[in-house]
Amino acid sequence: MATTRRRFVGAGLAAAAANAMAQQTGNGIPTRRLGKTDEQVSILCMGGYHIGSAGKRDEADAVRIIHEAIDSGINFFDNAWLYHDGYAEEILGKGLMGGWRDKVFLMTKNSGRDYKFSKQCLEDSLRRLQTDHIDLWQFHEINYDNDPDWVFERGGLKAALEAQREGKVRFIGFTGHKDPRIHARMLQKPYDWATSQMPINVMDYYYRSFQNEIVPLCNATDVGVIGMKSLGGGFDDGMIPEAGVLTAEECVRFALSRPIASLCRGWVTREQMMADIEIARGFQPLSEAGESAILAKAKPVAGDGRLEVFKSRDIFDDPFYRKIHGFSEEQ
Repeated sequence: MATTRRRFVGAGLAAAAANAMAQQTGNGIPTRRLGKTDEQVSILCMGGYHIGSAGKRDEADAVRIIHEAIDSGINFFDNAWLYHDGYAEEILGKGLMGGWRDKVFLMTKNSGRDYKFSKQCLEDSLRRLQTDHIDLWQFHEINYDNDPDWVFERGGLKAALEAQREGKVRFIGFTGHKDPRIHARMLQKPYDWATSQMPINVMDYYYRSFQNEIVPLCNATDVGVIGMKSLGGGFDDGMIPEAGVLTAEECVRFALSRPIASLCRGWVTREQMMADIEIARGFQPLSEAGESAILAKAKPVAGDGRLEVFKSRDIFDDPFYRKIHGFSEEQ
């Protein structure tokens, strides 16, 4: 195990360092190449769920934060058709009016598995985001064993490819947070995905590990890796910091040191965003000793998923997806 880990750490740090040196956005935030898209995206991606959270901030404040993120050097923005019944996309669309759209690489997610609903999701997203194209459109929450088959058999990918030919979508990827086996099945399907989004955090190293099992597969085939849930999930401060295991800064630095293109972060407050921006400016990957120290802190509580409940329980499976798979919508 020690030898394997050393190889992984060495390869990971080398890849991350090489990517981080590629370019910089404004104010010193490094960019990395997003796989075969050849796009340079900031190593921080602004999560769409939190920016659109009703009750957490008013609309004007959300727009100000979007503009400040762009001015600070963040050029990668996340969203999804599902988030807050479309409100999150609407807020981001308002924030990108007036020329701001041209400054960002815009990603949103498709909740459809079949042809008809996928087309509806796309048209809804384009309208809400007030744009004529999505830079990256990802199939959302590929969490169930039959999701990979459904995307192909029911026409979801057909709809995405049509949208790509029509110029409404530039690149196509997928997301999921449940089990690396399901990501592996998507990667084995007869389509050359542009990107894949997955949990990347220190606990993941030990439990249903996307970084050990899926990231190498993606890097080998030039699929751009987008990390998420770096603090272990949870709405405000993240389960890992809340448990007192590691600080938020340690979690973010660890995730950014993985061989990924960008880390999607959900910020409830401006202060959280600015703290991550300070980490990202001029970012250098952790040393092997620094990474080993963080892994040692995590190991005693990492092996059973208690701080990654999005893998071990259904609490992070949206009721929408539970319903289409025939399960109760109750969490």
